[in-house]
Amino acid sequence: MQGEFGGLIGFGSAGRAAYAVNPAASRGRLHREPASPTRTPFQRDRDRIIHSTAFRRLNNKTQVFLYDEGDHYRTRLTHTIEVAQIARALARALRLDEDLAEAVALSHDLGHTPFGHAGERALDRAMAPYGGFDHNAQSLRVVTRLERRYPDFDGLNLSWETLEGLVKHNGPLIAPGGDPASLPAAIRAYSAEQDLALSTFASAEAQAAAIADDIAYDAHDIDDGLRAGLLDVHGLAEVPFLAGIMEEIERLHPGVSGPRLVNEIVRRVITRMIEDVIQQSLMTIAACDPRSADDVRHLGRQMVGFSPSLSEADHAVKAYLKRHVYRHERVMSVMRAAERVVERLFDRYFADPAALPAEWQPRAEDAEPARRARRIADFLAGMTDRYALREHKRLFDAWPDLG
Repeated sequence: MQGEFGGLIGFGSAGRAAYAVNPAASRGRLHREPASPTRTPFQRDRDRIIHSTAFRRLNNKTQVFLYDEGDHYRTRLTHTIEVAQIARALARALRLDEDLAEAVALSHDLGHTPFGHAGERALDRAMAPYGGFDHNAQSLRVVTRLERRYPDFDGLNLSWETLEGLVKHNGPLIAPGGDPASLPAAIRAYSAEQDLALSTFASAEAQAAAIADDIAYDAHDIDDGLRAGLLDVHGLAEVPFLAGIMEEIERLHPGVSGPRLVNEIVRRVITRMIEDVIQQSLMTIAACDPRSADDVRHLGRQMVGFSPSLSEADHAVKAYLKRHVYRHERVMSVMRAAERVVERLFDRYFADPAALPAEWQPRAEDAEPARRARRIADFLAGMTDRYALREHKRLFDAWPDLG
């Protein structure tokens, strides 16, 4: 369908574009399996992710506000669902493979720690002598090693394209011919088994999932910040992009206020950003004329993304949220306390491995400190907020004071 964007927009009836990933031409799985008679490889990937234990645990992992601060704040799970919805919308409009975009979106945060980025910072410090901790690398570790659901292999045995998107959705990890030695160990180890072409860009589907993550962050952190009272709706006008949206709402719906106003702001932020990505991406496609998914990978730049003006607006929104939400003392005090919980748990498990549950206690091959530390990190990263607090109570006979 020819629309106002000046390109062919997919509304579900248009065929897959030449530059989209074709599931019939998938590079396959590390462990060979019979094809499904009813699902494409990427549909199977999506289904395996949704039915995984790691995916369910996202329901009780912090996005910005802890689970006990209110029932309506985003969790890591609801964030992931919103990212997947936006990724599918972009993929459909750009005539990409929607199932692959969704699979990448649904898996992108599986490696997140309890307490969001605060937990990640604490675990990265604890793991500094042993290679550090990175939630993107941990997501790969979850889907290739830590999920134990199938009799013939560890992990979920996802297709090459989904794993490539999971690892590279934010761009190449090394320069062409570059040395991967600086990459997280989990990525290096897996790439030795299955080359994920770390020096190229990911597919357009993975790029759609990455920009969907940015859009979801901007919109729902505005919503949650207002709900928490850390933001004032009129203060949003400090950001020109948001001021324009609020002026538009007042013109169309004079006097609207309260939840209806907030919802209008949030949905218009999402819509404006999605439409910008579609328009900008169609312009890039027209200029670069990619004829295959590999053309997209070797384009030398992101094909799916914001226009320069919207990229500037996105940065302004994020800077505003950083000042008024992420760095607000109410949030920071809780996150500092959460970091101490993760640090104390790591130190206790490392000093006394018998404190770990039986199935997580170091094996004979984990006697070397780095291997023991990585096993503890796997256990800690898999915890929900609630479980981490209960473990703290069990080991230290005290509920942490998170403010």
